[in-house]
Amino acid sequence: MTERPFDGAITRYYEDEAPASIREAVAEGSKRDILSPSFPYDKWMKKDAYEAEMAALQRELVKMLADVRATGKRVVVVFEGRDASGKGGTIKRFRENLNPRSARIVALAKPTEREAGQWYFQRYIDHLPTAGEIVLFDRSWYNRGVVEKVFGFCTDAQREKFFHQLPEFEEMLVSEGIHLFKIWLNVGRAEQLRRFLAREGDPLKQWKLSAIDVEGLHKWDDYTRAISETMERSHTLIAPWTVIRADDKYRARLNAIRAVLRGIDYRGRISGVLGEIDDSIVDGPRILVTGDRDE
Repeated sequence: MTERPFDGAITRYYEDEAPASIREAVAEGSKRDILSPSFPYDKWMKKDAYEAEMAALQRELVKMLADVRATGKRVVVVFEGRDASGKGGTIKRFRENLNPRSARIVALAKPTEREAGQWYFQRYIDHLPTAGEIVLFDRSWYNRGVVEKVFGFCTDAQREKFFHQLPEFEEMLVSEGIHLFKIWLNVGRAEQLRRFLAREGDPLKQWKLSAIDVEGLHKWDDYTRAISETMERSHTLIAPWTVIRADDKYRARLNAIRAVLRGIDYRGRISGVLGEIDDSIVDGPRILVTGDRDE
């Protein structure tokens, strides 16, 4: 029998504490069913269609990076979202055919004692791209807006200072010539729990689980409030959010890549190959309200 991390805390939550509607959705949904009743599709898109579209987008990504290197462009893509929303898988598809010397992933651990004593944004600045580079942030400075708030890792005064400085910080990045993309992947409550249960039972994926994930199961509403405030205070004309409902990982990955490719000019771009953004699952922050009322 597979040993379960945290003494099977996720299974216990599912069996004993999760809202009845969430337990029912997880129990009754098959592998490719969409569990959220407000999601605009009933099932994941078909794998063969996904693979065909992804292959075309991969070729465009390679062309885009070649142009970035040739022209000295600098690109930052910030990936944020609820736990188990598919950030890692989406980043993997962004980077899998790109030269790792020019397309870097940044996933920072808990701040060291030295970093904790620095200006909050300082350790992120150290990882910004030079000319001809793309940097993909697997979580970012937005930790202070959401996770640190939910778990009390920062004071209200520290968080308020973050929101005060944030618009100017991002405006400086953009005015410096950095192409900044902010992507928020959002996942419904039942789908999140289903993914956690799958990780708990898979020895190859258990490393993805943390104590924060387990504790976070009880803090859905706290997360919702922190996310809503963060979106309201950080969605600007200069640095807007692209919010993607990610209950279907295939559609989420494709649309995240399209959002970046459509947002930057590069030599050889074939607009017809990119396909259209699916606006039934992609929008600004308002989709968090219109899409997840039943979650």
